Amino acid sequence: MLADRRTTIVVVTWNSAEHIQDFLRAVPDAMHDCGRWDVVVVDNASSDGTAELARTAGVEVTVVQTGRNAGYAAGINAGIDAASDSDGYLFLNADVRLTPSCVAELWRAVEHPGCGIVVPRLVDENRCLQWSLRREPRVSRTLGEALLGGRRAGRYRALGEVVTNADEYAHDHTVDWATGAACLVTADCVARVGRWDESFFLYSEETDYALRARDAGLVVRYASRAEAVHIGGDVHESSALYNVMTRNRVVLYRRRHLLVPSIVFWAATLLNELLRSGSAVHRSAARELVLRSAALLRS
Repeated sequence: MLADRRTTIVVVTWNSAEHIQDFLRAVPDAMHDCGRWDVVVVDNASSDGTAELARTAGVEVTVVQTGRNAGYAAGINAGIDAASDSDGYLFLNADVRLTPSCVAELWRAVEHPGCGIVVPRLVDENRCLQWSLRREPRVSRTLGEALLGGRRAGRYRALGEVVTNADEYAHDHTVDWATGAACLVTADCVARVGRWDESFFLYSEETDYALRARDAGLVVRYASRAEAVHIGGDVHESSALYNVMTRNRVVLYRRRHLLVPSIVFWAATLLNELLRSGSAVHRSAARELVLRSAALLRS
């Protein structure tokens, strides 16, 4: 019964003044008929008044100050630590807007046997579908995206990590993982999988957690009727962010695989950046992969 659930909403912020009040004002409607709920705002030392704005948005919140820009995984862990007696944790970016039926649909999807994590359908401000579903990182998929491009390769399970087949977003099903902008994680999953890996400052922390959940015998479910608006920017516009994302993909793969296949994965990742080196973002990522290759491939 939804009325018996207790949900803790955890939003991790860093200089999120532009978004935090609109985020919080959307929460009450989203939680209608979803039982008890509370909101934890974990602020990573914002300098733009994010925490103060959160306290004056008209929604009761608990603000946790980490005292530093600790990253997304550390923020999630701090949010879990600040909660008690929750049946599930809804982890969200501040630039996500929940729709009125979203959370109820997420909880309904939890009823699937073995479900530990549920992710919604993400759309942009114009209600256009975002490619948020992902397949497990593999050499074949990284190479496929390098040679064919992500949009084309993603139509085929063997060739692409990013799911770009619209049919896959039309129905509920089990997925390997999904982007971390919005996900509901059950308390049972938290108990079995443990804390999020804070060594991933940004990017790949959600991949790591979803794969660890699978290792623990749980599944990630996509709830097609649970819709959330994601306003987020494009990581491909920032060399600094794209470098972190690219490096962490190699680090995560290495942690789960032996050295030789990890070297091949690194090479396929590098090939992708070299083939697109007309862009400054991709040139920067290629340099990072070469300069840090030894560190990235260290076990």
